[in-house]
Amino acid sequence: MIIYIYGEDDFSSRRYLRRAVEQFKKQRDPQGYNTIFLDGKKEGAGKILSEISAAPFLSEKRMTVIENILSGNDKDLLAELIERIKNKKIPESNVVIFWQGEAQGKVKEIKELDILLRKEKYAQEFKKMQGGDLTAWAKKEFDERGAKIGGQALNYLCQNAAGDMWFLNSLINQLSAYKKEEIQLADIKLFLEEKAEDNIFNMVDAVVSGNKKSAFKLLDDQRKNGEDDHYLFTMIARQFKILLQIRDMFDRGDNMTSDTMAKQLGIHPFVVRKSMPFVKKYNLEKLRGIYGQLLQIDIKTKTGQGDQSLLLDLFVGENG
Repeated sequence: MIIYIYGEDDFSSRRYLRRAVEQFKKQRDPQGYNTIFLDGKKEGAGKILSEISAAPFLSEKRMTVIENILSGNDKDLLAELIERIKNKKIPESNVVIFWQGEAQGKVKEIKELDILLRKEKYAQEFKKMQGGDLTAWAKKEFDERGAKIGGQALNYLCQNAAGDMWFLNSLINQLSAYKKEEIQLADIKLFLEEKAEDNIFNMVDAVVSGNKKSAFKLLDDQRKNGEDDHYLFTMIARQFKILLQIRDMFDRGDNMTSDTMAKQLGIHPFVVRKSMPFVKKYNLEKLRGIYGQLLQIDIKTKTGQGDQSLLLDLFVGENG
């Protein structure tokens, strides 16, 4: 038996592969003696051809999973696979799964093998989900986790996950664990904004810890992603202000919970929890000094005494 799993949606195809392997192990190979995984790009032709022809060990069936064979460039191996598939030379006792999750190579044998595999009875394509299909999928995922989500929140989540199924699945896991009541639009925006701010947090960490190289790289990455310097400065200043406020509370030794801190500061508890590792690493004096520099940059920018982009670079250079 030959199974071909492919398509743009490598999250769903990978999940499908995992479940197929789990089912095979449960029914045919509980000890795992007859389930083999091979990297089609790196493994030698001899190893691949030997495994798909080998007899099962103390079992009726054997499964060999070959990943990304269509991303390799071994013409002889590809030609041999084409010949064996065409002439049904793979033993019936062997279940061979070809999983393709990477871009295909350019040699002509790859295209020929792809066409051949698509014709197999158990070929399964996973196209990129959009619109109603994506929304229905996400709703089902929330239901399976026992979570509730409002229609507006669900639509916003699917529209703003940037077509990344791995990211969307991660958000569904986080949101389901985060809130037991019905998930609302405000909750979705919080998590999406926090994801977008991850590099800002990392850049703040790099600046405070004196890692100039990393700080400049993260700043450059944000600019390449289209973020303007006003936004970057605002986000950096915001993060340092939050760190400074939380550190001040922390030093006073009131033993407040993150929820209490968040309420007093007027921010979300999630932001407080995410900031705590930074707060515990850096003392109040250092945070005050850095925040003071940011206030001076803000004044100079607003009064026309300096270019914000240049001042931001100088700030990273001085503190990195």
